[in-house]
Amino acid sequence: MHGLLFLKEKTIHITDYNSLLSVAREQAEPQRLLFVFLKIYKPEGREDAEERDTDFGGGGELEAIMCVDKALEELGSFADLVAESERIEKNWHIVLVACLAGKNGIAPTSDDATQPLKMMVQTIEKGGSLSNFMAFDRNGDPIQFSH
Repeated sequence: MHGLLFLKEKTIHITDYNSLLSVAREQAEPQRLLFVFLKIYKPEGREDAEERDTDFGGGGELEAIMCVDKALEELGSFADLVAESERIEKNWHIVLVACLAGKNGIAPTSDDATQPLKMMVQTIEKGGSLSNFMAFDRNGDPIQFSH
């Protein structure tokens, strides 16, 4: 069984995508990163004034539109991640990221990542807390969700 949480003993400050990759590389067990790309949309029935606020600060609803898992060796810069994602889907606003830890020095596989990715998507669909995930906008700026 692989675990989604890899930060147990100490507080680690992740300030951007590069520091996330650095922290993942420093872990005792090999990590696989899980990405769920989200679109923000205006729910039906909202007024036009509310629509203007949907960019980030004003709300809106989140929809998972694509997900992928990557071994650390497969990852480059955030710009590379964006470019690769745009070959499949250009219309995303936020990417959620989680780490999946290996066990006994064996890195998790894509098959190992299937269920945790489904759980991430279900959390979004059910309106669950996203505070356990890192989130970045298309520019690579970190995003924090309020409850």
